Amino acid sequence: MRVGVPREVKNNENRVGLAAAGVYELVNRGHEVVVETGAGVGAGVTDDEYRAAGATILDSADKVWEQADLIVKVKEPLEEEYERMREGQLLFTYLHLAANKPLAEALMERRITSVAYETVQLPNRSLPLLAPMSAIAGRLATQVAAYHLMSPLGGSGKLMGGVPGTDEAKVVVIGGGVVGEQAAIMARGLHANVTVMDVNVSRLNEISTVHNGDILTRYSSKLDVTELVTGADVVIGSVLIPGKRAPKLVTDEMVSQMKPGAVLVDVAIDQGGCFENSKPTTHDAPTFKVHDAVYYCVANMPGSVPNTATKALNNATIPYVVKLANSQGLDALKQDSALAKGLHTYNGKLYHDGVGEAHDIEVAPLEDVLES
Repeated sequence: MRVGVPREVKNNENRVGLAAAGVYELVNRGHEVVVETGAGVGAGVTDDEYRAAGATILDSADKVWEQADLIVKVKEPLEEEYERMREGQLLFTYLHLAANKPLAEALMERRITSVAYETVQLPNRSLPLLAPMSAIAGRLATQVAAYHLMSPLGGSGKLMGGVPGTDEAKVVVIGGGVVGEQAAIMARGLHANVTVMDVNVSRLNEISTVHNGDILTRYSSKLDVTELVTGADVVIGSVLIPGKRAPKLVTDEMVSQMKPGAVLVDVAIDQGGCFENSKPTTHDAPTFKVHDAVYYCVANMPGSVPNTATKALNNATIPYVVKLANSQGLDALKQDSALAKGLHTYNGKLYHDGVGEAHDIEVAPLEDVLES
């Protein structure tokens, strides 16, 4: 199979779909890899390193999309890339279609076989291709929150961990998954007062036990969310329902009662955001104000640390890319139930319930593909 790696075009997205190690793994198995010139520069991978690993460097994205049977990316195709997609092509990347109806329609219209990293799911319900970026996003969420608490950036002017004789910031993390736990660990490491909220009591018990009670926990009822959010200096939203739009858990009314200069970081923005007033922002213009609160809603947070993020993502994706290439795509889904859960579109139809529910699009049975 010929695998293509185009340069990412999303704002300040410097990650790349395959690093040199991934290229080598594919070429060593008899596959061809074509890479757009400069695709890896932002992540610290040069064209010469790709060539040394066995890739062919092409001088435009158009040529990569035209020649490749399997496109490996990081972020979802933007509108400028739609016309490059061709019928029967296999696309493997983060898609987040529940928050992006135009892309869902474009993938069906162009009859693309699309497999989304974020819904590949193991039997234990873990998300192996989302986990590394979730860990990075969680750690970054605390960093950017601490930074935007500074008064020149519109924050309250409070140091997250305080100093002896002063109050530390109150940090509320909504969602106790990978993002939430990593954000909480970082915030507690800065000596903030940290509470994680979730509806899964077993998960709250696990976080409390693992961290020896150093990170506080609270059941995420609406009343409790209201109480903690209105008293918080920082709120980090990390709610995830795989493949579905994120629920709106923090309302405008709650935010109107928060302290002036409070910071809200919505890590769920790829799935539509879990704060009522959230809207996607970019690294160029990452924040906006609602009432007196600062919202940070950058949709590709790990793109700001592309060296680390590309390596972490490739460590997780390479085995699946190899499976897709070795089996020419669909056979890999039949052989790997985890990978099958990532299928979103095929032959003009939608195959993911969460996306269909979000956009009122008919969903075809996955079994039709796996049994054909």
